[in-house]
Amino acid sequence: MFERFADGARRVVVAAGAEAERLRHSHIGTEHLLLGVLDQSQDPAAAVLVGAGLDAESGRRAVVRLLGGPGDELDGAALAAIGVDLGAIREAVEATFGPGALDAPPSDGRRQRWGGPRFTDRARKVLVLSLRAATGRGERRIEIGHLLLGLLREGNGLAVRVIREHGLDPADVERQVEAALARAA
Repeated sequence: MFERFADGARRVVVAAGAEAERLRHSHIGTEHLLLGVLDQSQDPAAAVLVGAGLDAESGRRAVVRLLGGPGDELDGAALAAIGVDLGAIREAVEATFGPGALDAPPSDGRRQRWGGPRFTDRARKVLVLSLRAATGRGERRIEIGHLLLGLLREGNGLAVRVIREHGLDPADVERQVEAALARAA
């Protein structure tokens, strides 16, 4: 399917993977695809969200608020200041549960060919819906707008939650994205 992606849509997917890794998330979800779209703010479809005040930074803050991100781990110096010794805790846990018991869970071995985090089922559904959006309009290439339509039409992922929490109506955004795609055609 990725051979049908236009350059901008490919940049969205690459940016989504980079966002997931930067935020230390073990998956690429709809929220990361949304951040990838917002990263392409010059695109007319992405500009629908950016024009409504949902830019890459506000989207990133919303995702971190919902899922966490870098810096959420405990700060050893701050804990030491109140008498908590993380080294001693780690030693005690590893003595009971084995070495590495506090490390991140191991990968299930099902990684994407390019080695990054896996797409969630919802994110994969978004990619399929973006293909349907393009073919439904008689277009051969998947553009950024089609990805955004896929996000909106999936309807239940964190991306739509971020859009709603920003005060936007997904149906209205969908109409505006459709209009932006029509103008670009």
